[in-house]
Amino acid sequence: MNIVGVTACTAGIAHTYMAQSALEKAANKLGYQIKIETQGAMGAENELSSSEIQAADVVILGIDVSIEGTERFNDKPIYETSVSACVTDPEKVINNALAKIRK
Repeated sequence: MNIVGVTACTAGIAHTYMAQSALEKAANKLGYQIKIETQGAMGAENELSSSEIQAADVVILGIDVSIEGTERFNDKPIYETSVSACVTDPEKVINNALAKIRK
């Protein structure tokens, strides 16, 4: 599985990056490819390319605020959840996202 996503918390600082890290560690543990873009106080970092989005099986949005560029994901299954869910149980978030494409 190939996963892309965006994390963004209300302050745009610590939790955004904690969610990114947790999702990346969980995906690697589960044997999945993942790339997470962060949108926070520093703007967009680790930006997803159009080819990375095109190759993705599913998109995870771990967000507590509105983000820029959601139209990039229009043709992809999207699983939206909170930043805290990504931090506290990233494996569950990934499994829930993958369930959207396994229906």
